Amino acid sequence: MINSVLVANRGEIACRIFRTCAHLGITTVAVYSDADRGALHARSADAAVRLPGTAPADTYLRGDLVVKAALAAGADAVHPGYGFLSENAGFARAVLDAGLVWIGPPPEAIDAMASKTRAKELMAASGVPLLAPVAPDKATDADLPLLLKAAAGGGGRGMRVVRDLAALPGELTAATAEARSAFGDGEVFAEPYVERGRHVEVQVMADAHGTVWALGTRDCSLQRRHQKVIEEAPAPGLDDALRTTLHDAAVAAARAVDYRGAGTVEFLVSAEGRPYFLEMNTRLQVEHPVTEAVYGIDLVALQLRVAEGEALPPGPPAPSGHAVEARLYAEDPSRDWQPQTGPLHALSVPEAPGLRLDSGYAGGDVVGVHYDPMLAKVIAHAPTRSEAVRKLAHALERARIHGPVTNRDLLVRSLRHPDFAAGRLDTGFYDRHLDALTEASPDPSHGALAALAAALADAATRRITGATTTARLGGWRNVPSQPQVKTYRTEPDGTEHEVRYRVTRDGFTAEGTPGVRVHAVRTDHVTFEIDGVLRHFHITVHPGGRMYADTSTGGSHTLTALPRFPDPTARTEPGSLLAPMPGTVVRVAEGLTEGARVTAGQPLLWLEAMKMEHRVCAPASGTLTALHAAPGRQVEVGALLAVVQAAEPGEESQEDQQS
Repeated sequence: MINSVLVANRGEIACRIFRTCAHLGITTVAVYSDADRGALHARSADAAVRLPGTAPADTYLRGDLVVKAALAAGADAVHPGYGFLSENAGFARAVLDAGLVWIGPPPEAIDAMASKTRAKELMAASGVPLLAPVAPDKATDADLPLLLKAAAGGGGRGMRVVRDLAALPGELTAATAEARSAFGDGEVFAEPYVERGRHVEVQVMADAHGTVWALGTRDCSLQRRHQKVIEEAPAPGLDDALRTTLHDAAVAAARAVDYRGAGTVEFLVSAEGRPYFLEMNTRLQVEHPVTEAVYGIDLVALQLRVAEGEALPPGPPAPSGHAVEARLYAEDPSRDWQPQTGPLHALSVPEAPGLRLDSGYAGGDVVGVHYDPMLAKVIAHAPTRSEAVRKLAHALERARIHGPVTNRDLLVRSLRHPDFAAGRLDTGFYDRHLDALTEASPDPSHGALAALAAALADAATRRITGATTTARLGGWRNVPSQPQVKTYRTEPDGTEHEVRYRVTRDGFTAEGTPGVRVHAVRTDHVTFEIDGVLRHFHITVHPGGRMYADTSTGGSHTLTALPRFPDPTARTEPGSLLAPMPGTVVRVAEGLTEGARVTAGQPLLWLEAMKMEHRVCAPASGTLTALHAAPGRQVEVGALLAVVQAAEPGEESQEDQQS
């Protein structure tokens, strides 16, 4: 029997495993880096052991330190979660060699599937359909487009789509470097890129007694940067023959490596309905809750029981209904998915049957720069797909998320998009629809009303606290008072709203808002009557003065009060490139030096933040007059990276003139 489990991970997955362990009466142990000293997963466990340092290579990827921590805390088993060391056969062996129980597949199975190239060879021998690899040095135009993939990992790291043969060497170099940084292995392979393909996977569960379950399908086609955003089970629109093919192939893959525990076999399904094996993830997947909801099971509990040697029943439970999961990221989709950091003041979703929140953060935590920007997963389960989608969109729309910019609005719009509603899914969804899904609201009055509500709530607070100014001889005047004027900026779009209101003996009145009457004002709640209908705004002010207006009809507005007189010293030199996020400079464009001519949109350097690389491009064509970035430099948001002096109209470089 397992009595104490150390989770060799952090964030959401560690908290999720702790929850099941608590239900089963199992003591939990966390490990935490210095950056995670006060993190939710470190607070949630019965005991926690520090891993000195902040970088993953010094902490969560140090298998020797994790095993030492398990022994020091008296744990008798280790669960790897997902990511980090979860698919590291050497770590699994170290756990077993230390006399601990490994809650995962045999190291030999991990080895067999660890390299995607070796896994494809194994699957071909087992009759599983797959895409034929392409040797990068022998690729021709006929092979395009190609997908470069890291052989030793996933999560979008080391992946590049190549559509131009001339770009292949550079993309191969970049993918190799990223793969080596992320996984310690720079092996990269190429395969045909299937346009409009669907990412479909099968959850498997196996024991040591010969039983292998195929727990239905999941569709994970909605991805950004090859990382999943929305997942659902079962995958919609698959006919019985294709579903059977996928199940049989997944079971064959598991049996081929004598698999035990939870795992996922991933496939690419072409627009014509042809499936191809992609890889087998020898661990729990981020999206496992949708399968749990449909089958009414706890996969972590099953992992623990299989690790204890129990046998699975001959077949899985019958599936019921449909489940959809959305990953809530601290990122700005409208700005090239830039990760966001800072205090997370509040995080909650409405409670309702069939809704589930898996999170690694709570209100009061801080989102840092060192790890993945995922805040939480929100899961909805209902009898039908349309009901599950509607429930999830409704819950996300009414969630209270106060802090960094998130992808919440993108998720809601994606779930309500006609193509998603109709089940027309493929991995190019965001390539086609991102601009429309991230455009500002077509009705600017929404932000203006939120700003007005914020101003009135602030005025009500000032009246109660006495934080108002009065004339020296009293507030009585013999002329009508002028309206109060305040300006707010809505984030992240930066739109400014000037609002006007008056304070009368009968309360507050708004100006410049035809059809809107102030119905009630409290310090945290404002109600407007708009064309005869009451609309409510719940106002919250957090440290730093940032205000949040959550509406009764769904949606939220983040507001910053602007000063009446801007600081004249707060200026930036024209052409300055400022760091859009905290991170580390990982690359500077080859040959780039001060004095170089650059063109608008040309990548100048790359920042790595929260497990992703981000390009910093020239804002205009001109001359690079300053370069303050070098590989390895850590920068804070707003740090000056470079300055580009824009070319004057009609100005040509010497090279242009000679040509």
